Amino acid sequence: QVQLVESGGGLVQPGGSLRLSCAASRSIGSIYAMDWYRQAPGKQRELVAAITSGGSRNYADSVKGRFTISRDNAKNTVYLQMSNLRPEDTAVYYCHADEKGLGPNFGSWGQGTRVTVSS
Repeated sequence: QVQLVESGGGLVQPGGSLRLSCAASRSIGSIYAMDWYRQAPGKQRELVAAITSGGSRNYADSVKGRFTISRDNAKNTVYLQMSNLRPEDTAVYYCHADEKGLGPNFGSWGQGTRVTVSS
């Protein structure tokens, strides 16, 4: 398994931006996909964005055009650039390593980083 550590969360005003980082303990180049999920209070965890080892990206409809996922294999790090943030983006954001394309019930998870969007 790979250990994941998220950072970059915090308090931001509506319309603001944040960049989340997910640092892996080993090379991510061979990992099938790296994902960002989020869980808001009282809600289920949901997929926000994913990027495959080949660079294909997938986004939740609610964040399309506002969030960008990227990966730097040389730094073993995945990023989530979040712009035009809304109060409904408030959640704990988790990084997930989907090592074999088996989905969220497998692979490795980080501890999460909290994002609060509020004026």
